[in-house]
Order: sequence, then structure tokens, then C-alpha cells
Amino acid sequence: MSEEGRSCPLAYRYQPERLCEDARAVNEDVLYIVGGLYGNPYALDEIEQMALVEERHGHRVRLVFNGDFNWFNASDELFREINSRVLDHTVSLGNVEYELANPSDGAGCGCGYPSFVDQHVVARSNRIMTRLQSVAENHPDLCRRLSLLPKYRCLMFGGLKILVLHGDPESLAGWGLAHESFGAKKDSGLVRWFERTGADVIVSTHTCLPVLWSGTVGGRSRVVANNGSAGMANLTGDRCGLITRVARSSPAHVPIAGISGAGLNVSLLPVRFDFAAWMARFDALWPAGSDAAVSYRARILGGTSLAADQVSFFPEV
Repeated sequence: MSEEGRSCPLAYRYQPERLCEDARAVNEDVLYIVGGLYGNPYALDEIEQMALVEERHGHRVRLVFNGDFNWFNASDELFREINSRVLDHTVSLGNVEYELANPSDGAGCGCGYPSFVDQHVVARSNRIMTRLQSVAENHPDLCRRLSLLPKYRCLMFGGLKILVLHGDPESLAGWGLAHESFGAKKDSGLVRWFERTGADVIVSTHTCLPVLWSGTVGGRSRVVANNGSAGMANLTGDRCGLITRVARSSPAHVPIAGISGAGLNVSLLPVRFDFAAWMARFDALWPAGSDAAVSYRARILGGTSLAADQVSFFPEV
């Protein structure tokens, strides 16, 4: 079995103890953390409108992008639009952006896919990355900006440490915070990550399915949120994307799931973008039989097998 798309380059690795050493204070009232936009400009339009609604309710909003905002945007026009708009905000890398700005020998897509992901899916993702890299080469100014982004950010929000990363606390493409990693008897590693990082909330993406987890570690309430994908369907029979909202206030929009922990309200908010417009754009870029169409079109149209009531975990830790 080829290692391209499954192995993680050494440059993806980091030490959990280092992740919150340089926490940066933010003054806004609400964080919208956007993972997995996947090049969908209509989802970005909707997220910006959602932020405006929050502001009309008196909430100042900061948009934070934690990677994989590129993927389906394999045209010069859309590549420039997505990156120009996103890079105006608070941004950290995903494996997609890393491989666009700093291609790694033998990394393929850089997804770090685990063994339960079919090899055909991995091979298609590697080819999608190759096509996207050929587009990125036409935009050296944007690739330079991508190359300067950090792999993670720790935001000091109301006296609490919000660790925003892409994969997990050990790797940019780690799957330790995937939905499949939660549940009975699977929380001991998570406890150690909270102890090692000192974070109050860890917000991730990369692994495509959403998760909300809340537990007590070291006598303190801790939270994990993984939004799945902002630009693509996440739940069964539902075409909306999802973003993570972190605030002390309740959301101005109805969440699909939410928890209160660590003194915060953490929610997964639906992103109900212009679906018809996006499908027309997607199909023009990725017609039937193309790698992205084979891997993703059914999910974009019909969602996943995950129901909303399967998103949240509240273990005794």
C-alpha cells in the first residue's frame, strides 16, 4: 500500500506542551472557527452574513480559519477569490495549505488518512492535490502568504485558552480528534492532551465529521469541538456546512448541537449556503467521473450517515 496520503511529514509534528506557550488575547465577543471550507465561496458568503447577524445582536465577531479552506477551488479565479478573502482574517494552516505552499516529497495530499479509509479515496485525494498545486503555481503571491501561516493558534478568550488547530495536538494531519476517536474508553489520550497543553477548549477540523465533547480534567471543565466541514454536508439528509462558535453568550442562530463548559457556550452552527449555485460551480470544475465528484458529490448532495444526536459526547472523565 502506498504511503502517499497516509503518512505525515515530520514537519507536521509538534509538541503538545508548546501549543499554548504564546497565547494571544482577542477582544471580540464571539469566535467563528471555520475549518474545511474546501473552496466553497457561497459558504463563505453565508458565514459572513451570519457574523453580521451576530453583530446586530451586539456581538463583535472574529473569523478564525483553521485550515483546508482550499480543496475544490481548482481554477485560477476561485483560487484567488478564496485565498484573498480568507487571508484577511485570523488563519492557520491545514495540510492542504501546507502542501500548496511547501510541497513535501511523498506526502501526496498530506491527509494522514488512517487505515479505515479506502485506498481509492486516498489515491483520488492525492490527484486532487496535484491538480490544485498546478493552479497554486500561478499565484506565487498567495502561496507566499500561505507559507507564512502558523500550524496552530492559541487564543486567550475571556481568560481561557482556546487552542485552535487542524488535526490533533501532535500533528497537523492527526486523526486523534476524529469522530471515530470518541466514545467509550477512548478518552484517556484526550485527558493527557489537555494536561499537556493546558488548553481549556480545543477546536479542530480535518477529519470531516463533527464532534462536541465536554468533560472534567484536573478539576476543570474542558471542551473539544470539531466542526467537520464548513463547506460541505456533515449530517444525514442535511446539506449544510458547520462552523464552531465559541462565546459566553448564546448564539444568534439555532445550533445543531451545543454545550456549556469551561465557562463558555460552544456550538456547532449550520452554514446554509446557496446550494444550487455551489453545485453548478462544483460540477463545472469537477464533472462526473472526476476525482472530486467520485469522492465527494454524493456527500455534498445527501450528507453523511451521522445523525445530529450522534455528535455530542459527555463522558465521565
